[in-house]
Amino acid sequence: MGIHDGHRARKKEQFLRVGLDGFADHEALELLLFYAIPRRDTNPIAHALLQKFGSLDGVLNADVEELQRVEGVGESAALLLTLLPSIMRRAMHLPVKERILNSVESCGNYFLNLLGNERREVLYQACLDAKGKLLVCKKLSEGDADSAAFSVRQVVENALLSDASMVVLAHNHISGVALPSESDYIVTRRVKAALQAMDIELMDHIIVSDNDFVSMGQSSML
Repeated sequence: MGIHDGHRARKKEQFLRVGLDGFADHEALELLLFYAIPRRDTNPIAHALLQKFGSLDGVLNADVEELQRVEGVGESAALLLTLLPSIMRRAMHLPVKERILNSVESCGNYFLNLLGNERREVLYQACLDAKGKLLVCKKLSEGDADSAAFSVRQVVENALLSDASMVVLAHNHISGVALPSESDYIVTRRVKAALQAMDIELMDHIIVSDNDFVSMGQSSML
């Protein structure tokens, strides 16, 4: 299995476990392009599409001829990208299943599925309404989940844009130990204070390692 094949397999497995929750726009587009561009790295193509059309919505509403002007996008990929929104418009009358994260167990299991096979440390933010319904899940950073790795301002902006009442942070430890580090405490306190200023609750910070998780909220570490 080549390096791209391994990457594709991991992305497909992540989607099968948790859907598109936690995927950045370019990652979602990259995954979709797997099925039209079988033997090429679709990551730079996804970035090029987003740069040209400005957003995921812009890509999916472009016409076939415009899409094919982007290097690497052939007829099959262009048709797939234009077919998808047409099918979705037809299916809009179908109800959307809600995901509720209103307990330590539901949050922990959700992020165990999302982070279980990550090989690098990844930090996520889940934005919830007052009843714990998941509004959006955003990837904040990859690498060490410390104060230099992401913007606290971005956490607040994500929460405000989604009209969230609560936020849950989650990241993984590749060391095999789910206990929070000193850096985790610092990050958590900074985020909690910034959200409180906007009257938004930091509900929890979940740390995942192997098949285990620690809730900083449940452990009175917030």
